[in-house]
Amino acid sequence: MATFRGRSFHTLDSKGRVSIPVEFRAQLEGEYREPPILTNGKDCLELYPYEAWLEREEIFAQLPAADADMQRYVRFKMAGATSCPIDKQGRILIPAHLRDWAELEREVVLSSANRWLELWDKARYAADMDFIKSNHDDFASRVADLERTMFGGARRGGA
Repeated sequence: MATFRGRSFHTLDSKGRVSIPVEFRAQLEGEYREPPILTNGKDCLELYPYEAWLEREEIFAQLPAADADMQRYVRFKMAGATSCPIDKQGRILIPAHLRDWAELEREVVLSSANRWLELWDKARYAADMDFIKSNHDDFASRVADLERTMFGGARRGGA
């Protein structure tokens, strides 16, 4: 399963297309050679390799149908989901409704999120990075606490 690392800066063209870096293309197309899936994120868009998206759908299918909030979240993700083939020039076309959702204008940041990529408006991304920087110590502490819970105190790397 693909793990993405890094970020890159791109320009959205007049038709709503954005280039995908070469190093991400093979991971996004995956072993099944199915197009990646693009969907809504909180303040951005999320671009999943097809296989990773199938895993998300399986998780969604197991969430309790009686929990209205969980079902709203599933609806949010599923309603935005669209297949996004990568063209011969290495670009994807971002549908207008998703560009509007993420407020993508011209400058776009592709940022890794482990098993998927996030597509951000550059200004929104910068604001989110500022928030992370301001709260880094709290976030790192929470991750360390979770790490201790998950791995029984065995440390698997640094925060």
